[in-house]
Amino acid sequence: MSWWENHFGNSTRGRIVAILRRGWRSVDEIATVLGLTDNAVRAHIASLERDGVVAATGERRDGSVGKPATLYGVAAKAQTMFSSAYAPALSAVIAELASRHSGKELESVLRGAGRRLAKPASGTFAERVGSAAALLTELGGDADLVKTEGGYEIQGHGCALGETVNCCAGTCCMVEQLLVEVTGGEVHEQCDRSQNPPQCAFRISE
Repeated sequence: MSWWENHFGNSTRGRIVAILRRGWRSVDEIATVLGLTDNAVRAHIASLERDGVVAATGERRDGSVGKPATLYGVAAKAQTMFSSAYAPALSAVIAELASRHSGKELESVLRGAGRRLAKPASGTFAERVGSAAALLTELGGDADLVKTEGGYEIQGHGCALGETVNCCAGTCCMVEQLLVEVTGGEVHEQCDRSQNPPQCAFRISE
């Protein structure tokens, strides 16, 4: 079952999102299409806005009197929710790269991708490590940060790139490089790929 079907199905919220995927619409226009009151639509829109699925995208004035109508659309960051192609497409690209390049060449490409994924962090080493753990969680890794005798360990419960890691174990070096860039420390990947999904683990020292 897709994310779309699981979260919306044929519900009123799902029908509103389906309308907005086809273009910006005002509350009045949505209400007319669905046969609902404006207030009912506003309540659903407010809920979808809280979930980050819908956002106000602009205004349109109809005539010269009264307030302009707010137009709504699918939020830019929500667009990826409607596609299930990203994980298999990434896995296919990395599998193709692996078939064409040596291990060192592939690792160089993956580490370059890790650098591109990294978000600059500032502050103390501990703060940068915290930012790195937060970034992994933001990417879907559900990561815990644990203080160790030699520094820190980021322990992931599941893996944001699990499908791709199952296809190419070297994918973990992309995340390792991301953590190097964010923390500025020494990072050693200790992931458990014997499980499905893989369980991430990265030891970090200053």
